[in-house]
Amino acid sequence: MSRGRLRVYLGAAPGVGKTYAMLGEGRRAVERGRDVVVGLVETHGRPRTAALLDGLEVIPRRTVTHRGVAFTELDAEAVIARRPRVALIDELAHTNVPGSKNAKRWQDVEEILDAGIDVVSTVNIQHLESVNDVVEQITGVPQRETVPDEVVRGADQVELVDMSPEALRRRMAHGNVYASVKVDAALANYFRVGNLTALRELALLWVAGEVDNQLDRYRADHGIATTWETRERVVVALTGGPEGDTLVRRAARIAARTKGADLLAVHVTSADGLAGADPASLARQRTLVENLGGSYHQVVGDDVPRALLDFARGVNATQLVLGASRRGRFAQILSRGVGVETTARSGSIDVHLISHEEARQGRRRRAGSRGALTRTRRLCGWVLAVAGMPLLTLVLSPFRDVLSLPSEILLFLCLTIGVALAGGMWPAITAAVGGSLLLNWYFTPPLGEFTISDPESLFALVVFVAVAAAVSTIVDLAARRTRQAARAGADAELLSTLAGHVLRGQAAVPSLLARMRETFGLDSVTLLERRPEAARTPDVRADPGAWRIVATSGGEPATCPGRSDTDVVIDDDMIMAAKGGPLEAADRTVLEAFAAEAAVALRQERLREEAERARPLAEADRMRTALLAAVSHDLRTPLASAKAAVESLSGTEIAWSPQDRAELLATAAESLDKLDRLVTNLLDMSRLQAGVLGVTSEPVALDEIVPRAADDLGPVRDRVEWDVPAGLPDVLADPVLLERVLVNLMSNAVRYSPPGERVSVTAGRHGARVEVRVADRGPGLPPEAYDRVFQPFQRLGDRDNHAGVGLGLALSRGLTEAMGGALVPEETPGGGLTMTLSLPVAAG
Repeated sequence: MSRGRLRVYLGAAPGVGKTYAMLGEGRRAVERGRDVVVGLVETHGRPRTAALLDGLEVIPRRTVTHRGVAFTELDAEAVIARRPRVALIDELAHTNVPGSKNAKRWQDVEEILDAGIDVVSTVNIQHLESVNDVVEQITGVPQRETVPDEVVRGADQVELVDMSPEALRRRMAHGNVYASVKVDAALANYFRVGNLTALRELALLWVAGEVDNQLDRYRADHGIATTWETRERVVVALTGGPEGDTLVRRAARIAARTKGADLLAVHVTSADGLAGADPASLARQRTLVENLGGSYHQVVGDDVPRALLDFARGVNATQLVLGASRRGRFAQILSRGVGVETTARSGSIDVHLISHEEARQGRRRRAGSRGALTRTRRLCGWVLAVAGMPLLTLVLSPFRDVLSLPSEILLFLCLTIGVALAGGMWPAITAAVGGSLLLNWYFTPPLGEFTISDPESLFALVVFVAVAAAVSTIVDLAARRTRQAARAGADAELLSTLAGHVLRGQAAVPSLLARMRETFGLDSVTLLERRPEAARTPDVRADPGAWRIVATSGGEPATCPGRSDTDVVIDDDMIMAAKGGPLEAADRTVLEAFAAEAAVALRQERLREEAERARPLAEADRMRTALLAAVSHDLRTPLASAKAAVESLSGTEIAWSPQDRAELLATAAESLDKLDRLVTNLLDMSRLQAGVLGVTSEPVALDEIVPRAADDLGPVRDRVEWDVPAGLPDVLADPVLLERVLVNLMSNAVRYSPPGERVSVTAGRHGARVEVRVADRGPGLPPEAYDRVFQPFQRLGDRDNHAGVGLGLALSRGLTEAMGGALVPEETPGGGLTMTLSLPVAAG
């Protein structure tokens, strides 16, 4: 049985018409004669969407009971048993009620697809896992319901349902998305034009990326190697040389000329892994590429032009940026070079050859490329060359009449190879030349002369010298390659260790310095920073007073670069200084990588510290602004009412009746009580944010606290009904603070409940905690506003002015968390908002 096909309608925000489009597709499929059922559709009370359900078969939902409340969910088993051709299932990212077979609806959809049933579903961009944090940063609302990108990417068809922000807001204002009581709050918060524009761009980019992947798969499946210029992609080739920064910036400017162009950097290493590039330079250039919004890649190939073009064609690049050759004029005469060769083979890809200061300066020889063998081996080779050849001549002289010249040449060749193996190329060449002279003098007629009578003997000696030179060169090259491979392996291992060090979260500066000191066996490693007042003169390196020690590891630190054995310049104001003997030139590449990472870690630490210092200031400024706004209106209103009532009573112009006097006194008392509550809440919120609120936790009986809190509501206490089981265990809380929390929650629920509707307060035990649920039947809140409702001075939906300064829920959550509890909002089944207060059970 083949797997069903998945079709997903993707939208930027709720209300753009995903469900409408899904139902429209379902009705068209029915008209084409296909067997279509509705597995689950959420109309959200939208009449035009609900009208599309007419005539479609709807699979009944299954009922799941959780904490005494009945919920309905998709019945995947019923859909599979019905075996339609197509199933319409809304809200792919939905989280199922606890107790369901699968935790997520997309898992139910996977089972239906495995049963061979096609599925049409919907999802919003904010529910995709990869952009969840970006959406939260844009909107300030965390999305708890997510679906893995792989699920949507694995769909056979993804269709974008698009709508401009202005059109969506008009739909909202006309009541076509949310109920009218929620429209003002939604338009002022989540559905702002800026939020919708950003979400729309995210959706468009995500779909564009998916289309791009589909195009790549199509080109690969059909063997299409030519470039299709559907999108500008600029590839810059890096060698690790000093011109790399110039090339990257030029390529970034080229890419910036076209909206949405991609920037890719590529470095080609040789197939044997012995790249001639400087790792520190490549690391710096990689950082530059990523800072400019590009991506870094590394490929392997001995034919550099071919490797570059294969990569460029593989990513469907349209432009390739190369640096002008650093090879000298004579070298360019011998071979055309990478740039010219790449241009000749580029085909439809545009190649830019960028001039730079290093052009035609010749390639710099890497430190450590000489000296392929150790000093001991070279000395041994010279000894064999100088003493071995005469000794072999002495041994073979008595057998001159027995051995032929070819045999004697082979013996000398064997000794020459031995010299090459021991000492490398130059001792071996010396041995070859000396051996040829000895063979000529002692073994080639006429003996005792440097003349050769037989041409064949001359040819044999020439071949002997050529073979000896060739073998010694190969041996020397192999030794050099071996040493380079060992060096490259060691460097790679160190850099891998450094990368793992960073990924494990151990990138703190002292930790990196300690790792550097251990790696290179140094006495101390110090990060020095130039003081701002220090003069920038040549002798400043030797002035300890001009430098400040940022971090150090090991013994006595170097107080200035001039007092260190090795120093690495990170930038104009920062230097890494090491003590413990000079390092080899080849070690500096890895040392520079360590130093660069230490500098990045230092900057990150400073940025974090600055952010931490700025956060309280920003919070205090926000609180101060909000407090001034509250004082300017919410505090003045009850104060003005009380003052007017008192002034009226104190006046002598009007003779108030006892009834009027009592009403004025009641008005004054009510206004002063309201003022007292507002001031108390403000003071408590200030104490909470300052961390000085006193909390005394003790066992508290909820069946005593809940009725007392209801009584504190005054005239509206009759609108609250509660059910607290007698056998409920005590909770660990501060009784005074707990009562205030419950009063705030109950009064908030009463305020937003329709007339005649009662607020329900229930309590029950769940494991080691007790939950108190305060439920109302009011307009409720959209899920994206659940966190914002707890922000101080926040009132959602342009409520009436007598609703207070918006501190009730913020203060309630702060007091609850101070007692070790949690306060979480959720939707009341049937409509409304439920605030769930969770507290730990008291021990004993």
